[in-house]
Amino acid sequence: MPIQLIKPTVNIDFVGYRKIAYILTSLVMLIGIFAIVMNKGLSYGVDFAGGVMVQIEFKNPVSDDEVKSALKDIEMPGLIVQKIDDDNNHYLLRFSASESGHKNLRQDLNKTLQESFSDNQVEITRLEMVGPKVGSELRDMAVEAVFYSILLITVYISGRFEHNWFTAAGIAVLLWGIIFILDFLSTQFNIVFFNKMYAICFALVVTLILSWKAKLNYSLGALLSLIHDVLVTLGLLTLFGKEIDLNVIAALLTLVGYSLNDTIIVYDRIRENISLIQKQDKKPSIGEVINLSANQTLARTLMTSLTTLAACLSLYLLGGSVINDFALTMLIGIIVGSYSSIFVASPILMAFGDIDLYVSQQTKGEEIEKPGAHGVV
Repeated sequence: MPIQLIKPTVNIDFVGYRKIAYILTSLVMLIGIFAIVMNKGLSYGVDFAGGVMVQIEFKNPVSDDEVKSALKDIEMPGLIVQKIDDDNNHYLLRFSASESGHKNLRQDLNKTLQESFSDNQVEITRLEMVGPKVGSELRDMAVEAVFYSILLITVYISGRFEHNWFTAAGIAVLLWGIIFILDFLSTQFNIVFFNKMYAICFALVVTLILSWKAKLNYSLGALLSLIHDVLVTLGLLTLFGKEIDLNVIAALLTLVGYSLNDTIIVYDRIRENISLIQKQDKKPSIGEVINLSANQTLARTLMTSLTTLAACLSLYLLGGSVINDFALTMLIGIIVGSYSSIFVASPILMAFGDIDLYVSQQTKGEEIEKPGAHGVV
């Protein structure tokens, strides 16, 4: 007899628990924001803050403390010594540096390491320098990548579920223009208080307001869900003392797509159920439709999340320290994303619209596609 994780007759009142979910969501987001504020912002790695990465290899195992002690006389501000294998033979050094500093770093390191480990063969296998200016540019590009991915997702959701491609595309072009103009003004007039992060946060707020005013509730729900996922994940990473580097950004972009996939599955089932009831004289409430749809897709959501979690957990435990931050970001994000697809994205539909609004949107879409064409198995 096959094992059923979720019985077909399950009927959880997700809408009834929404107030508890809102409190939990607000609490977790406040903890994340508090952690970022107390840390005086996100902790950026060498990729974004600028600095030096050095990989060294020893013939015989050595400890972290021995490596730190050997390098204490070399100027390495903010030195982090990271073991990258289980044999204590390979280490990664990361520390801050200026554009003009450390001209003879390789020679100084070689000399110091050879003197400190005279009975052990040691070799510098990798040395990379990232200047502060280059790091800042990479950081801005990474933030833009996350923002534009979310923005394009908003356009897609609006077009697919609300059949309002032109309005959503117009909003996207407007926001791109805002970012472009602010960036241009800061470059031409040297506006020192301009920050790409602030501009993008402003653009996201404008996106939320415009989506609400245009009654793009599917887009609004998906956008709030994605903002929730990214903010909570970054906050928890800061709380755990993790640095934000290219690995974390890659994981965040992956999570944006993963979380959106969960949201689309639920939205698709909501749309199908609305299609089935739109000709009924007595229609159920949008809350009842959301509950029905969330329960129908619950088994699929849980099974997908659990299998992906198992893979990420294996990466975290067995993948080595170099990939730990990527795996940890994925672990946090998968849990947060699965939660938000049910308790953040879906209840937004109920908060900003009734069943008649969504039935009218469904009727409008029937001119373009047949009901049930995007069925969920």
